[in-house]
Amino acid sequence: MTLNVFLLILGFVLLIKGADLFVTGSSAIGHLLHIPQIVIGLTIVALGTSLPELFVNIIGSISQKNDIVLGNILGSNIFNILIILGISAIIFPVKAQKNTIWKEIPFVILVSVILFVLANDSFFGGTESEISRGDGIVLFFFLMFFFIYLFTLIKDDNYREEAKSDTRVFKIVMYILLGLTGLIFGADLIVGSAVEIAGMMGISEKLIAITIISAGTGLPEFVTSVVASYKKNSSIALGNIVGSNILNILIVVAASSVIYPVKLSSSVYWFDFSILILCSFILFFSMFVLKKAIITRTEGVFFVLLYIFYILFNIYQL
Repeated sequence: MTLNVFLLILGFVLLIKGADLFVTGSSAIGHLLHIPQIVIGLTIVALGTSLPELFVNIIGSISQKNDIVLGNILGSNIFNILIILGISAIIFPVKAQKNTIWKEIPFVILVSVILFVLANDSFFGGTESEISRGDGIVLFFFLMFFFIYLFTLIKDDNYREEAKSDTRVFKIVMYILLGLTGLIFGADLIVGSAVEIAGMMGISEKLIAITIISAGTGLPEFVTSVVASYKKNSSIALGNIVGSNILNILIVVAASSVIYPVKLSSSVYWFDFSILILCSFILFFSMFVLKKAIITRTEGVFFVLLYIFYILFNIYQL
């Protein structure tokens, strides 16, 4: 048990450091190619915070660990909203931009509902519940529209500034190679040790995925958003979470299901999907319906308490 806990922690260290190095190297390539900073931020950096989830899910999918694949993403997205945004709002109320309220948060709700429908085929007349390769392609299709939307925003705002990089090509290549190495080996250690810990403790792989793994892979988003909130830059705190939740579904789940279809019991994830969609609606309701573009400290406390209830309920279900 002690060895597996050590390997799990080592896996998270490798995973997070690998993501950091990969983003640094990839961003430097963008600078060398004179790509505007805003494009780098909306693509490379946004994807960078989702790389831990992506590599854990790729390893989990290859190993056919369905509960880890889906549990990690549902747990991560719930953790992102309820814990990361909750704590960020407690530190300093989180304000939202107009586009985030009207377009990006509704898109989070949309893709969450789409994932629920795709994952519960049996409830909607299918023969079994799974996220098939065809479902993964459908998610990639929505990803295409999301990137079109992002680049439309860039064009409308006339972001023309260019940034140059003084980083040498050899150093950039080393950053990327070391980053990918850390991601691959870190993800492999996390999945392997998590499965072993679950077996030794007699608990489900799903519970490990929605708690320890999802919180660990959510650390890049947590650090980014909490630091941004502390610096009173709440648009970054909220935008990071919204973008991460969208990419977790449209890239991570899509890639996992294309590698190997994600099969699941039709009843296992109903509560998790319900909490994910509920907290996304609460996020939208508090800003749009109540006509205030802000997440208050009181709402932040409510988010954290809702997450505690979510975890305790899953433990009770054992």
